[in-house]
Amino acid sequence: MKIVVIGGTGLIGSKLVARLTEHGHEALAAAPNTGVDTLTGEGLAEALAGANVVVDVSNSPSFEDTAVMEFFETSTGNLLAAEAAAGVGHHVALSVVGTDRLQKSGYFRAKSVQEKLIEKSGIPYSIVHATQFFEFVKSMTDAATDGDTARFAPVLFQPIASDDVAKAVGRTSVGAPLNGIVEVAGPEEFRMDEFFADVLAKREDPRSVVTDPHASYFGAELDERTLVPGAGAILGEIRYSEWPGRTVSWK
Repeated sequence: MKIVVIGGTGLIGSKLVARLTEHGHEALAAAPNTGVDTLTGEGLAEALAGANVVVDVSNSPSFEDTAVMEFFETSTGNLLAAEAAAGVGHHVALSVVGTDRLQKSGYFRAKSVQEKLIEKSGIPYSIVHATQFFEFVKSMTDAATDGDTARFAPVLFQPIASDDVAKAVGRTSVGAPLNGIVEVAGPEEFRMDEFFADVLAKREDPRSVVTDPHASYFGAELDERTLVPGAGAILGEIRYSEWPGRTVSWK
């Protein structure tokens, strides 16, 4: 099976390409640095020739409201048009748990537009909603930092290792189209403020965590269960306490 991975040289994409190749599929890493640009259309037709499945794990280089909307509208529109021309039978996209509950955020409004374009395209599809990656813990901490404190809301979240995300996306891509959404999350729920306080303490980070019910995530305030999946989610196997990256230097 030929599977084209858009964003195939990034964090999830590179893991996905390796996993699919190991399982005997022809996995093509498609990204600007491999000559495939979904914003301009460069290289798309050539990359998609003979493809059975296209998996989109790309992301906008800018999260500014206008830029991120333009990225997902243009990129997804070009990609779906190229897939239709090539006769691709399954479009898989990676998105985020809680996207529909985070519409005060420009980023998540753009992700919703991406999903609607996919749903209306007429191409059989599967959308994988994942929770926050373990790899994002540092950037989430930095985004929440003001001076020597980091502000987090006392809400639930269920982070996941990128390896488990890649596994879930890979299984979805080789299966029958869902024409719907599947959720994937880590094996453990945490309270966000307590989780980050524990992480900073164990890393001997001088910043302290302040519990703030109004602390936002990508510009949107959070309810208790905004970021956690519903019943029936696929759960990853790697616990944060077992994840090797938790001890990697942040400097």
